[in-house]
Formats: sequence, structure tokens, C-alpha cells
Amino acid sequence: MYRWKTWSSKKSPSSNNQLVPGPSAPRPSLVTTTLFISDLHLDARRPAVTRLFLDFLADLDPQHCAGLYILGDLFEAWIGDDDDDAHYQQVLSGLRATTQRGVPIWVMHGNRDFLIGADFAQATGCTLLADPTLINLDGTPTLLMHGDTLCTDDHEYLQFRQMVRNPDWQRQFLAKPLAERRRIAADLRETSRQRTGEKQAEIMDVSQLTVLETLQQHGVTRLIHGHTHRPAIHQLTLGGQPAQRIVLGDWYEQGSLLRCENGTLQLLNLRLH
Repeated sequence: MYRWKTWSSKKSPSSNNQLVPGPSAPRPSLVTTTLFISDLHLDARRPAVTRLFLDFLADLDPQHCAGLYILGDLFEAWIGDDDDDAHYQQVLSGLRATTQRGVPIWVMHGNRDFLIGADFAQATGCTLLADPTLINLDGTPTLLMHGDTLCTDDHEYLQFRQMVRNPDWQRQFLAKPLAERRRIAADLRETSRQRTGEKQAEIMDVSQLTVLETLQQHGVTRLIHGHTHRPAIHQLTLGGQPAQRIVLGDWYEQGSLLRCENGTLQLLNLRLH
């Protein structure tokens, strides 16, 4: 079992449709837990994080875990379901073993792995989620997003996102040989690192106005997202009512997850071995 370090919501910084089925009916157990993760950025160059994730999957007990939601950027890059990279195949095998044990896994596209497709879902037993998706979490309507579309002050990124999410662009990219796709993906990652270093931090965070508008549009008071790598539980006010924005952490220096257990939410760390 992992030793989990809890981030207390009391220390978190404050910030002044139709439901998609959530986890299935609780299995016979003392506790039913739903888990949320994002921004693992799994890559062969960081094998310790991949081992941590695979061990985390192996530790999930279907008698206690109602499901795992992966809200984008599971991979550092995903160049198509036909990628035969040994590292990625190892991850797919771990996901498949987990779903075959009876733990449901839902996967949402992120800004790095938006080309995950139907073949991935078939190979792993995971269910692909639209962004955004509305679920019923322990009786509370909860909106799930990757979070990049909330960063509306980052105009340059949003223009890039519009280009790569275009079906014509994706068809042309996927038609290229694997070796060429790998080179393009590496170039895009390097460009992204350079651009990120040049931008002000607040531009790469969510717009508070966009967050409130999104909650209002979907008629909910709880939002869970990743992307910004700034884990926190933000207490908001929406139309005079309390609301929450829960931000998931990344998996660079540790694992990070949100645990929902009997209506209680906790942000937790998983230590690297």
C-alpha cells in the first residue's frame, strides 16, 4: 500500500445537461472510493513515474474502488493508436489488466494525448470521455474537464489547439509514417517548452471568469480539472451559493490524485519509489 500525504483543503488558496453515468452502484465493501488523476505525462525518459503509475494501478481493489478517471495528459505525447513504442505498450498492458480485474477506467483527452482513439479504448478496456463531461459523484453533479479550455487568456495556445483538434489536420498527421510523427511530436514539445518559459504564469492559469461562466452554463457547483499543475481545492461563490473548483496535480516529482470517499474529497500525493 502507498503512503499518501494529504493536502488539507483548509490550506488551499481561496478564489473569490444531462448527466453522464458516474461510477456504477457500490460493490459490497466497507468503503467505495472514486479516484481522479491527470497530467501524468508518461514518457520512457521518466521510468520511475511509469513504474509508480503501474504499481498504483496494480494496487486498485475492485471491491473498494468504484472507478478511476484520468482527466487528460496520461502521456507526454500520443502520436496515434498504432504507435508500437515498448514503453507505451507496457502502460496499455497495465490499464488492460486493471479493467479486466473489474476496475472501471475513464480517459479524457488532454493537450498532449488528444489523438487517443477507439483502438486504444479497445486495447485497454477504458472508456473515452468527452471534454467536458458531467457525472453524478456521490449525489453531487460534477463537471469534469482537462482544463486547457479554461485558460482563455492564453490566446496563442488556444489558436494552436484549434489547429490540432481539426479533423483534417489529424487525418493528415496520422497518415504520416511513425518515424515522421515522432519527429514532429518532439519538435512540438520543444516549441511548447520554449513558449511556456516566455509566458507569464497567470496567462497559463485558468480565467476565473471563464470558470464561473462554465459552471453556470452547465448548472453545477463543482468542477474537477487538471492541466495547470496547481493542485488545490478552491472555494467559490456562484450566484450566492458555495461552489468548488478542484485542481489535480501533475506526476513529475510525485504521483498526485483526488480521492472521493463517502462524499469527502482529498488531494493526495504518491511518493516515488
